[in-house]
Amino acid sequence: MSAAVGSISLPIFDYQPLTRVVAGPGTLARLGELTWELGIRRVLLVTDPGLEEAGHPQRAESILQAAGLTVVNFDGVQENPTTRHVEAGLAVARAGKVDGIVAVGGGSSMDCAKGVNFLFTNGGTMRDYWGVGKASKPMLPSVGVPTTTGTGSEAQSFALICDPETHLKMACGDKKAAFKVAILDPELTLTQPERVAALTGLDALSHAVETYVTIRRSALSRVYAREAWRLLAAHFPRTLAEPDDLTSRAAMQWGAHLAGLAIENSMLGATHALANPLTAHYGMVHGQAIGLMLPHVVRFNAEVCAEDYADLADLAGIAPASASSPHPRALALADRLVEFARLAGLPTDLAECGVSTGMLTVLADEAAEQWTGKFNPRPVGFAELLGLYQQAIGSPASVTS
Repeated sequence: MSAAVGSISLPIFDYQPLTRVVAGPGTLARLGELTWELGIRRVLLVTDPGLEEAGHPQRAESILQAAGLTVVNFDGVQENPTTRHVEAGLAVARAGKVDGIVAVGGGSSMDCAKGVNFLFTNGGTMRDYWGVGKASKPMLPSVGVPTTTGTGSEAQSFALICDPETHLKMACGDKKAAFKVAILDPELTLTQPERVAALTGLDALSHAVETYVTIRRSALSRVYAREAWRLLAAHFPRTLAEPDDLTSRAAMQWGAHLAGLAIENSMLGATHALANPLTAHYGMVHGQAIGLMLPHVVRFNAEVCAEDYADLADLAGIAPASASSPHPRALALADRLVEFARLAGLPTDLAECGVSTGMLTVLADEAAEQWTGKFNPRPVGFAELLGLYQQAIGSPASVTS
């Protein structure tokens, strides 16, 4: 939205930062003091069991205890958390009589922690909070500590929780659910396995690309998305080639956080609507589904936002392979996204992932129910989403390949 003043168009938006950000190598050491400053004394530490080998939960617990806090552990989070994971965490939180939450891990830990916060403070079930602003009571103060460089969940007030019965991902958002503090310590991301770094990196890249063009975008969200894309596009290949490069890890972590801020202020688009049913029915990892579908969505959207995509292509130094297309730079951007997926060693065809053509109508029907698709710059319904799935199965992934 903007207002014209003379020959100048001035943006109109309403923005209030929700989260204090403490960033830099070694900043995990400040977890205790930052948590104590929020008035927390009995903390629910939400993590996933896969992090224990890296030692991050143990170190976080030790730092919290050294600051005089009582720690109650919940490490039952799994990838793509469901209402059952949230309810299990809720039981631990209630038994421990906690007064605050710390989430250490990837987006799943962050989302589950927010979900627990909703139910612990406001009661009911996660379905009651599907949508925006449905929590009527104050929520517990919380701290987010990401150990991956992808979701940017620590920058958002939304919890993405899957309904195990319907397979739908419920976006439950409320400003009160946002973390009071986010600690961005790139040293924690050095332990990411290469595949996790690739998958989360693709997710972050998609956030930058999608938020730049949604119908909810603002002058501020575009600043976040643009800078996120600049960082992520440059450092994603470097992180995969040199996983011990702390500079690239830090750039990816900051880029993912900025992309998360962009989501908070602009929402997402059709790519995420298409990806969620693939995860629900085929167990496809979110980043893989995103990396596969995003190039097709970019080509589809190029009809209405070619110049926006051209901006991103130019920012990353992507030259069009051919001028024969009406939108050569937008298609060059799509091709670069395919290259990123291939660089990560991921399939670029749904058939390679075991998806059958007979399931496409089911997938499209569920994708049409996903909230994020409603913010896509080019309107999508069942027919358009089905067409995108059809393009992604048994067809070339790149216009130049």
